[in-house]
Amino acid sequence: MSNVWELLALSSSLLLVVLGQGGKYSREANEAATGGSPKRQEAGDWEFRVVKLNQIWEKAQRLHLSAVKLAELHSDLKIQEKDELSWKKLKAEGLDEDGEKEAKLRRNLNVIMTKYGMNGKKDSQLVDTNYIKDGTEIDVLDDPRLEKLWSKAKASGKFSDQELDKLWREFKHHKEKIHEYNILLETVSRTEEIHKNMINPSEEDQFKEEILHGKHTELKDKMRSINQGLDRLRKISHQGYDTASEFEEPRVIDLWDMAKSANFTEKELESFREELKHFEAKIEKHHHYQKQLEISHQKLKHVEGTGDKDHLSRNKEKYVMLEEKTKELGYKVKKHLQDLSSRISRGLQHNEL
Repeated sequence: MSNVWELLALSSSLLLVVLGQGGKYSREANEAATGGSPKRQEAGDWEFRVVKLNQIWEKAQRLHLSAVKLAELHSDLKIQEKDELSWKKLKAEGLDEDGEKEAKLRRNLNVIMTKYGMNGKKDSQLVDTNYIKDGTEIDVLDDPRLEKLWSKAKASGKFSDQELDKLWREFKHHKEKIHEYNILLETVSRTEEIHKNMINPSEEDQFKEEILHGKHTELKDKMRSINQGLDRLRKISHQGYDTASEFEEPRVIDLWDMAKSANFTEKELESFREELKHFEAKIEKHHHYQKQLEISHQKLKHVEGTGDKDHLSRNKEKYVMLEEKTKELGYKVKKHLQDLSSRISRGLQHNEL
């Protein structure tokens, strides 16, 4: 009988139906992106070195995502590309025998697909509008508790437009955390069901059961973060923002809360605090370029209707520059977040020893 992780990998590969591509990690598929399809390579159409990521990117071009959302997706796919290429090296060295890293890659890709509405489920995408456009943002929160809190916050009069925009980002971030938790929960539940139906489990299967136990720990950590985030949203929605708050960006706040629970010395915690300040500044810079990109995109659409070729050319140049800068900063932010999260995870794991 196939073992737990082989069956899990098979079921996870159903995601490829959306992409129209089998063999997610096949050497043949990736060779097509790097040399097996001369016509496309000469045309310069390959954005990524992993073929399925190019397929996702091409699909996204047809979804009419906003300029900011496309730039954000590009950054997410660049991180996924980095992780998948690293995994290929590990696998070649025989360092992922249990398939756990490959399974995590699949989960991460599923998160990306869900985040941008490409998982085959209607209306799953997190809308990238801010709260002031048309008042329909509540429809995408998918949680009565969040919807109620958001409605109260908007009607309270406690928040400026800038603060409401920041609060809306916190609500979206909270929804993303719930998405990630549900994907991990589904994976663990499916694996447990397969494991329960196995006859005469081997020592290898018992070892993988220990990995499954680790996933339960990860689920608990994610649920704790979700509960803490919901408590924070309740407090802010009722009381407004605390001017004495050390951090403002939701991802930074999450990291700081986790860092205080990790096994860091006082000196390490202070060093981490300073790094989080630099990280938050990097996020703010990214937000600035995202706003400039959106403005530039709106101007470009306007100029396209005037027929002024010189003006159009200048606006295109500015738009392309802002688009590339936004992608670059988005990648740096996500890479920095990944590194910081890994450091905290090691500290939390040390607590459990």
